[in-house]
Amino acid sequence: MAGAIALVEPPPYRPHDVAAPTPRAPAPFDLEEVTIAQLQDGMSSGKYTARSIAEQYLARIDEIDRHGPTVNSVIELNPDALDIADALDRERKEKGVRGPLHGVPVLIKDNIDTADKMRTSAGSLALADAVAPRDAFIVQRLRAAGAVILGKTNLSEWANFRSTHSISGWSGRGGQTRNPYTLDRNPCGSSSGTGAGIAANLAAIGVGTETDGSIVCPSSANGLVGIKPTVGLVSRAGIVPISHTQDTAGPMARTVTDATILLGALAGIDPADKATRPSSNKWHADYREFLKPDGLRGARIGVARNFFGFNPTVDHIMDESIAAMKNAGAAIIDPANLATKGKFDDAEFDVLLYEFKAGVNAYLAKSNATPKTLAVLIEFDEQNRDREMPHFGQEIFEMAQKKGPLTSSGYRSALAKCRRLSRREGIDAVLKKHRLDAFIAPTGGPAWVIDYLNGDHFTGGSSTPAAVAGYASITVPAGLIHELPVGLSFVGGPWSEPTLIRLAFGFERVMPVRKPPKFLPTYTA
Repeated sequence: MAGAIALVEPPPYRPHDVAAPTPRAPAPFDLEEVTIAQLQDGMSSGKYTARSIAEQYLARIDEIDRHGPTVNSVIELNPDALDIADALDRERKEKGVRGPLHGVPVLIKDNIDTADKMRTSAGSLALADAVAPRDAFIVQRLRAAGAVILGKTNLSEWANFRSTHSISGWSGRGGQTRNPYTLDRNPCGSSSGTGAGIAANLAAIGVGTETDGSIVCPSSANGLVGIKPTVGLVSRAGIVPISHTQDTAGPMARTVTDATILLGALAGIDPADKATRPSSNKWHADYREFLKPDGLRGARIGVARNFFGFNPTVDHIMDESIAAMKNAGAAIIDPANLATKGKFDDAEFDVLLYEFKAGVNAYLAKSNATPKTLAVLIEFDEQNRDREMPHFGQEIFEMAQKKGPLTSSGYRSALAKCRRLSRREGIDAVLKKHRLDAFIAPTGGPAWVIDYLNGDHFTGGSSTPAAVAGYASITVPAGLIHELPVGLSFVGGPWSEPTLIRLAFGFERVMPVRKPPKFLPTYTA
């Protein structure tokens, strides 16, 4: 029986396991591509229970993630998941339903604190035994909404902020996550496990985190909808940090509707995170009111052409998408370029170095982890080089360690430059000039081959302006290139989630292109 599956750690990582296996075809799965609404209908009718749903997903993880294609997206399962599901089933019978997430399984990234039997490691062996002293605020929100936290997902170690030659989807603790569409391809990072796991139907919905691209890139590369909220809409308390000016958690799901439901559960003011205070009167407990079938009609959408050109097939998909939006009643302003594109990349990296050192030292000081400082983490990695650094080093850690405090003039200058060029002279300027609801750009290209010698091969993308500004963006599946998904991003101003949800839902209605993965071993022409 599915309920008897052992909740065990994934097998030890083997340094040469990048070669994709030749998988057998996965067995038919009753919950494939199922939505939150369909799960709720099934639980209401008696077809499903929260326990039976959780059992089916656990069986799917065993078949697809642990064995078979070996996607390796789930770093740890929650040993209490079935007990939580049983309790929610009893509550449904005795008291009714809490809301749309009652009994719905969710996977969360392994840099989000859970005060239970699971660890919070950021993928690092240095934190492999660390159990958080308290739930992250968003975990409290998920539990209150009745979600079943099924487990934690692998990630690019330290959210891809350890090395300049990193391999997305690889961590010392979790090994390499594969892209379920083509198994020798990268799932993108750093929310790689959430992207691959939700794409492979290992849970209904997932939570990722982003500093710059870490929700939208794995969503694009795995055929998902990803919402990168305005910084401050969702609490960062209890999440392993990189940058207090750019970090945010956000939903990753197979449909705009499911991502929207999850956003409502995550958003809210947290007394422990002062960045959430400005969201008062701006966040919504339920964003479904913005799901308009004709959401594109009358919208003014700009095309940021200066993010195009890195892949001709991606450009073709974008042009098909633009034509579909125009046919659906949107006014397309083309081009509507970002004048400051690429002008603040160095300043952004400088800001991240300063903020990472300050943030990770503060997080570790309050954690149950043994290392209490970035300096000790660097020392741990050196002492465990064969396991932690078999493919790439920790240059970013070392650069961050050399930085001074957040009172440094270098930090203040870099931050001011980032805010000016990303906001006033960047996104704000293009939205105002063309009177736009949002602008669009390709989220990224098709997934690259996992490469342990050279690291990642990013070809292009559009995540940086919204990330640096702290503004909202949403990526939606736009097409496939040789069975590899690519996404289109809608980018707006601060607190523009309602508008972006309306546009994304309208786009999904006219471009329903998502297809479940086939677990191909490699690309063949």
